[in-house]
Amino acid sequence: MAGIYIHIPFCKQACFYCDFHFSTSLKKKEDMIVALIKEIALRKEELGDTTIETIYFGGGTPSVLSASEIKELIAAVYLNFEVVKNPEITLEANPDDLSEEKIIALSKSPINRLSIGVQSFFEKDLKLMNRAHNAAEAKKSLVLATRYFENISLDLIYGIPGCTNEEWLANIKIALSFGIPHISSYALVVEPHTALKTMIEKGKIKNVDDAKTQEQFQILIKELAIGGFIQYEVSSFGKEGFFSKNNSSYWLGVAYLGIGPSAHSFDGKQRSWNIKNNTKYIKSIQENVLPIERETLSTTDQYNEFVMTGLRTIWGVSLEKIKDNFGKKYLDYLQNQSKKHIEETLLFVENGTLKTGEKGRFLVDGIAADLFMLN
Repeated sequence: MAGIYIHIPFCKQACFYCDFHFSTSLKKKEDMIVALIKEIALRKEELGDTTIETIYFGGGTPSVLSASEIKELIAAVYLNFEVVKNPEITLEANPDDLSEEKIIALSKSPINRLSIGVQSFFEKDLKLMNRAHNAAEAKKSLVLATRYFENISLDLIYGIPGCTNEEWLANIKIALSFGIPHISSYALVVEPHTALKTMIEKGKIKNVDDAKTQEQFQILIKELAIGGFIQYEVSSFGKEGFFSKNNSSYWLGVAYLGIGPSAHSFDGKQRSWNIKNNTKYIKSIQENVLPIERETLSTTDQYNEFVMTGLRTIWGVSLEKIKDNFGKKYLDYLQNQSKKHIEETLLFVENGTLKTGEKGRFLVDGIAADLFMLN
């Protein structure tokens, strides 16, 4: 099984915290769709005879596309790849794009899962992040979406400067009130070269408070557990039967093909990525040249990847697979490096699998880095 990710590099406006590749000009939208369809065809042999299980529209803001444009792209995948009978097909969407007319059109398309970028139900938070929607639109989009879609995820951001723990708890409770079966929640990160970083440096916005962020992460875990959600990955919470197949495949090392400017691909041993420039991407594809760079992962790189992705999930890192895939040297190194984290109850071993404990979840990236082997 494998997945296809399609990057739609357009947004109505730039969120202050975002460092993903996108353009706020839609002038090249038609040319981009033609190029995306052509790239799909150009890369149809890359996954061999692997069957496609998931199709994911990310961005950017994929919901700026019409339902007919989305259908065109999905049809191109079916034309060039073998797709399972009932694939998970996800569209990331912003609340302001989800009119009832749009949602009905999407419900009649092959899209069967919506991922709605709510981020917060508080006006002040949305303004601080420069989101294109307001709180009323966020709630209305969920009311409408739940009428036509069963499989819905929403995004929430914690650690927003000025957001109190009480407001964060209210955000979670409002989200739960809509009966959504999946929530993805991320800490606000101040990325380099973003408007948010510049405004913090100039004193216009307070910096992120790490202690407050950690408190809100613990509130999130507690409240979603009470609500019947399983934290199957550090940032992903789903009810039984509603874990994202797309997200899970990333963390379990399943191959995926990234289509579009800046999109990444992975086949287990090689990683590749497309150019981050819409004009150059379109021109290159028109000339039948893939604007792509590739990197072959060393055994050590593959080990590090396996450890990092495994520790982020409830499935953990199989010690047997470490030995089988990488050898005794890597297993001994992992067991030795993990001892101190086990003693601190940040990690634990269960049925031959190294897993992240409740105390370690917020620190998992740093813990994983400490278990990496250097080349």
